[in-house]
Amino acid sequence: GVEGLMRGATLARAAGLAGRVSGDSTVAYAWAFAQAVEAALGVAVPERALWLRLVMAELERLANHLGDIGAICNDAGFAMMLAQCGALRERVLRASMAAFGHRMMRDRVVPGGVAADLDAGGVAAIRGVLGEIGRRFPGLVRLYDETASLQDRTVGAGRVAPALAARFAAGGYVGRAAGRDFDARRDLVYPPYDRVELAVPVLGEGDVDARVRVRIGEVEASLGLVAAALDRLPEGPLRAEVPVATEGTEGLAVVEGFRGDILVWLRIGGDGLVERCHLRDPSWFQWPLLEAVVEGNIIADFPLCNKSFNCAYSGHDL
Repeated sequence: GVEGLMRGATLARAAGLAGRVSGDSTVAYAWAFAQAVEAALGVAVPERALWLRLVMAELERLANHLGDIGAICNDAGFAMMLAQCGALRERVLRASMAAFGHRMMRDRVVPGGVAADLDAGGVAAIRGVLGEIGRRFPGLVRLYDETASLQDRTVGAGRVAPALAARFAAGGYVGRAAGRDFDARRDLVYPPYDRVELAVPVLGEGDVDARVRVRIGEVEASLGLVAAALDRLPEGPLRAEVPVATEGTEGLAVVEGFRGDILVWLRIGGDGLVERCHLRDPSWFQWPLLEAVVEGNIIADFPLCNKSFNCAYSGHDL
């Protein structure tokens, strides 16, 4: 019912709805909606706001990947990884709260820029958690690599054939673990990702293990991206004025969330209200593949396969 709620909404109301489509991707959805509005109305976002958006988006990616890595291992009967990765995820959420005033950073990305600034205390909180993850995460990766009983469950299980990933245009770690080398931050580049070095891990095995390893690579990449953004964060305004539309106009945006590419298209009427808005979650292209990957696996591996996809229920039920 989200698209129905969008019709006739103000841009502020619609932005709030977009950020609530899938709660674990609130920054990515809000960014995609904001970018679509900005494209429709010709808004130039201030530089500081662009870099703060990157910081928030990569913190969101870190939190979700850390949570997923632990949960996948837990579904293979290795609860220690869930506890350790869950603790790191909680540290990211607390740093986000300290920096931006909300654990999930909801309603912080808005059309025209951002609604929360980053002070010295927030910078210190984020740098602190980056350092902690940098110290502790490599040991967890070694633990994953060296636990034979865990590898026995993840390697070879729930394989997505590369041809199937390409056919369904699977994005995110599902596609990249099966050889589909696509990342909207690089391939449909939007600022400020056009000014950073972005490592995109791609593997060809397509199994649960590959999806874990792509996540591991993205955690490592996000640590570097956030640190670089903090180093380069310019001074300046947080938000540009968003004009009221005087005639019908349309905008389109694609933003890379932690699951993959999120698309938002909207049409704004001459009264400045949303006429129509379509939001497309990456799970649209991933859910059908889950049916294919469980074939031939033991029943006990279904939770493992399912969690390694971690598709959004709400994102699919728009």
